[in-house]
Parts: sequence; structure tokens; C-alpha cells
Amino acid sequence: MNGPRRLDTREEGFESGFASLLADRVSISTDAEAAAAAIIAAVRARGDDAVAEFTARFDRVTLTPERFRVTEAEIEAADAAIPAELSAALDLAAERIAAFHRAQMPSDVAMRDASGVELGLRWGALDSVGVYVPGGKAAYPSSVLMSAIPARVAGVERIAMVVPAPEGMLNPLVLAAARRAGVTEVWRIGGAQAVAALAYGTETISPVDRIVGPGNAFVAAAKRLVFGQVGIDMIAGPSEVVVVADGANDPRVIAVDLLAQAEHDEAAQAILITDDRGFGESVAAAVEEELASGPRAGIAAASWRAHGAIILCRDLAEAAELVNRLAPEHLELAVAEPTALFAAIRHAGAVFLGRTCPEALGDYVAGPNHILPTSRTARFASGLSVFDFLKRTSWVSADESALAAIGPAAVALAEAEGLPAHARSISLRLAGRAA
Repeated sequence: MNGPRRLDTREEGFESGFASLLADRVSISTDAEAAAAAIIAAVRARGDDAVAEFTARFDRVTLTPERFRVTEAEIEAADAAIPAELSAALDLAAERIAAFHRAQMPSDVAMRDASGVELGLRWGALDSVGVYVPGGKAAYPSSVLMSAIPARVAGVERIAMVVPAPEGMLNPLVLAAARRAGVTEVWRIGGAQAVAALAYGTETISPVDRIVGPGNAFVAAAKRLVFGQVGIDMIAGPSEVVVVADGANDPRVIAVDLLAQAEHDEAAQAILITDDRGFGESVAAAVEEELASGPRAGIAAASWRAHGAIILCRDLAEAAELVNRLAPEHLELAVAEPTALFAAIRHAGAVFLGRTCPEALGDYVAGPNHILPTSRTARFASGLSVFDFLKRTSWVSADESALAAIGPAAVALAEAEGLPAHARSISLRLAGRAA
């Protein structure tokens, strides 16, 4: 495709074009699933040896099990080596992310109802969590903070991070972020083999209860395959943004907002929705000017031309409905009254309100999590939070009086379902009380 899709809600054929846009999300390929399944089977069968074999093949580094783990001395040295400005930026991001996630922590529930039954809900943290951090095309210390800090805030005691080290190289910022995030162990392995090691364990790596964090197609496929053995956060697809903008914006600013997502990878998607045709064309022109240079211009151009779109709508009310159908990972509302428009939004992973609040702010220092549902899964899923690292346990206490009040109804229902032992476990207690 030579350029982004152009759609106009007033034109005949809009619905078919929009349906094509909705379908334009990359799912896990059959090839990726087959490869991931083979790697997982090998790790389950051969443990550390398989992890070392695949690490040598894919990351081009030879490791013995004794070298899988990054030492505390290596982490300290990496932290000490980063520039002061970046150290301060990591500190600010970590503090803000922790503060926002602490505000999410729920309270236990305890109540006594009119029948005298005491009942409630108790929250508790998972024992262990695995955090996957990408290490291929780019290093993402921000993802370390976003993945591990909510786990630490929730009270998880063991946080094991895996990160690929191509050619044996680890980004110092990633290790520095791990230190600030409360990660308790770091492993220099990645790919499907790291997911398998976290899920099933090896001679060297103990298994975890949940695996979180973004990765490539093979990592996503592996997470899907180990789900059930462990919990996972989500199956992450390519990054995406929808920007709703009116004609009062600077076209270049909106163009850069779109490219901020497009530069992630060639499969990312950036969509502009506007009620101003001239503004939409100005943004398209500004995008082309921005693509003329930049270290990631090739990636951004491939994304924009294959998956980008400019949608012209009648008004902002119609824009809200389009957003709800798209259910994007990220949504910017660059309009005069963003709060009013936000009230009409039902489906979006994270929303950024106003002309001076770009999505990129949320990637680093705003506070809410940037690990978000992609590929329209915001219709039923939410971004990473402390709730991904907590479990709910309900409890009930019923004395003789309470049992007498509600027990007969339970007996009747159990008998109606043809489960006599269920009914007798209650009726014998009721009879004992009568005796």
C-alpha cells in the first residue's frame, strides 16, 4: 500500500473499508505457534540444556546454566554507569508508577447479613511472578518498571525477570530499572525458551505463578501455550494508537503523535479521526515530512503506509462511536472539551485527555500502566495493574442459627440438582441442631 487508508463516514463503502481496518490486526501466526510449541517441549524435556541451546541459536551467545543469572555485582555496576540525568528520570518514573498502583490496592470485605451469616473477601498476593522484557530491536527499561512495580506493590515476594542478551549484551538501563522496580532475580535469557523456563522450571530456574510483559510473536505464542500451567497478563499484539483531533491542533504535533506509535515496529497501527478534512490532509503531509529523516523512519513509514488510516467523520459524537468500535490500545483526545468526549468512550486501553497530554507521556512517567490490551481486546480486557498480581479468597462462617436460616433452601436446591450428599451434608447438621 502506498499510503494510509482514507475513509470518510459520509461516503458509500465506508462500512466495508472500516471493516477491513478492524480486521487489520496481526494475530499470532501458525508458524510462530509451531516453533514456540517445539521450544517449550524441548525445555520441558531437557531443561537447562535446551535453554542454553536455543539461547545460543537465537541470541548468538553461549551460556552455561551458571551464567544464566545476572549477578548483583553486574546490576550494581550497570546502575552506577548510567548518566545522572537518566538515573533521575528512572527514579521519577518509578516513584510515579508505584504511587498510582498503590492507589489501586483493594480492601478486604467482611460483613454479617440479616440471616446471621458472616462472609467476606480476602485479598492476597501471588507467591511468584515472571517478568518478560524485550531485548531485540530496542531495550525498554520502562517496561521493566511497568511490569515489576505493580507486582512489588501487590506484595509479590519473588519477581523473576527474563531478558534476552543478543551477542551477550544487556542494556544497563534495563538492569537499573530492574533494581528500582524490586526485581529479585534477573536471567539473561529470552524468547519462547525463557517463557517455558518460567512456566515449567528447569534445574536452575524455579517456575513462577504468572508471566507478564510484552514480547515478539514467538513470546506471545509461548505465553498462549503455557496459559493454564501459569497465569498470563494478555496476548500482546502490535502497538496501536487512535488520535481524535479537531482542526485547532498543530498538524505537525499530531503527525508526530501518530509516528510515536508507528515507530515501534512495522506492524504497529496509527489512526487519525478528525471532523476537519483540510486538517486531516495537513497531518498526512506533515507525516511525510517527518518520515524524510530519523533513525526509525523506515520502520515508521512501513507501519504508516501499510496499517495507518485517516478517518473523516461528521462530528465528535460520531468519532466516539468509531473509537468504541476500534477499541484501541491507546487513545488521544486532542479536542477542546476532552472530558466530555471521554464520557462517551467505552472501549480503550488508556486515554490521554487534551492537546498537551500525548500518549508518550503515559509510556514513561504519567503513572498508569503502559502494558495494555491490543487488537481490539480493550472491549473486554484492561491494562496491567495490581489486580494481575492479587487473588481473591472468599470466606463464610455460619453458626447454628445462620445455618437454620438459609440451610433448608440449600437442601432443596441440592436435591433438585440430584446431588444427595450435598443435601445431607447440610440436613444432618440441621437435624443435629433440632436434636
